[in-house]
Amino acid sequence: MTTARPAAGFLERLFGRRPEPERPEVELPRVPTAEDLLAALARVESMVARGAVPAVVASRVTRVCRTVRDTIPRLSTLGSGSPWAYSVMATATDYLPEAVGGYLRLPREFADSRPVERGRTSLMVLIDQLDLLGATMDQVYDAVCRADAAALVAHGRFLAEKFGHAADGGDLALSPDTVIAPDPATSNRGTSDPAGSDVGTADLGPSDPAAPRRLQPPGTPTGAP
Repeated sequence: MTTARPAAGFLERLFGRRPEPERPEVELPRVPTAEDLLAALARVESMVARGAVPAVVASRVTRVCRTVRDTIPRLSTLGSGSPWAYSVMATATDYLPEAVGGYLRLPREFADSRPVERGRTSLMVLIDQLDLLGATMDQVYDAVCRADAAALVAHGRFLAEKFGHAADGGDLALSPDTVIAPDPATSNRGTSDPAGSDVGTADLGPSDPAAPRRLQPPGTPTGAP
């Protein structure tokens, strides 16, 4: 038992084979939660507020943050493995903070006036990046909402097939012998007075101007019962 491993090592050296090194365990990064994403957006907004960025930057950051916030509660519709869901998480935790932070790390005069790429200043580069992020997040939000709308339409079709259409009152598949009882709140209306005694239209006295008059035989004195 104790010589098994040395013998194996001798044979490996004899035939020129070397043992494979042990592979280190790779730790995958933790998937951010909704609270993590919201906290990352709050940090970006705080960076913008402290940095006193131009209005064109602040408005675009607000647009991206608002769209991401509206999308976060619906990420479960896309699934954790969806590229759209990954784009939302990466925008909140990486793409947006890096774009804004890179601009804020530059001196303001240099960032707003010195061309750095094809005649564009750092401010123009940032604006283009924010526009791209905003358009992408709008597409993701639209895709999520359309998925929810498709589920609603499918449910409506199911209800229409089961119960009929709303225009014809629906179809509950009642048998011909089914008897629907009248509503007691309306069936006894107008048949009793507040004291509880039955009152009919023929018993109304002449003092009621709306009461119908009884027909009397010819020759009967007026006022006779």
